[in-house]
Amino acid sequence: MSVEQCKLIAEFSYIYPKIKMRKISAFLLCACFYLEAQSQSLKKYEINNSGCAVYMYCTPEQFKEAYSDDSSKVYTAECNRDEFYYGVICVRLLTPSENLGEAEDMLISYLDYLKTSFDIKSAVGYGRGNHLNNREDTRGVVDYWKDDLNNNWKIKAWTNGKFIGVLYVYSAKELPETKVDVFLNSFRFPGM
Repeated sequence: MSVEQCKLIAEFSYIYPKIKMRKISAFLLCACFYLEAQSQSLKKYEINNSGCAVYMYCTPEQFKEAYSDDSSKVYTAECNRDEFYYGVICVRLLTPSENLGEAEDMLISYLDYLKTSFDIKSAVGYGRGNHLNNREDTRGVVDYWKDDLNNNWKIKAWTNGKFIGVLYVYSAKELPETKVDVFLNSFRFPGM
């Protein structure tokens, strides 16, 4: 409910005082302001000088830069809000691939590597064939994981053959699918 809608309810209470709407409206108005203050909005964050970006519900620490074993540049960041951890891994591939099928296979190999790094104990299985923003020049993979601390994970990984973007959310709580998906689909390649 928006603040404007809450104001309309408050005005309505003056029109129909016999129904004790003032008390109800005052309560709803306070509740609306509280919910408005607690609402979580996405904010865009540039991933250093990679040209990639992501929208997040919380402010990540500075993206850390490192190099993978094959000398590809890797950017990572994580933040948390309300017991949910949001993470981003962006890889600028040293050797880009024009073949998106091969790029998707490389993406899956990278996710298999991440499973060991994150102590993942079980997985549902990769859902392949996704496209970021319905763009045919991208490929994406989705999976659900459970780690050794019993955290629930949902990951989506994207590639355009030049970059890999892995977005993940984990928590001991049940993951709110709609909210999580907004974040997981928010990765942007250069030029998007």
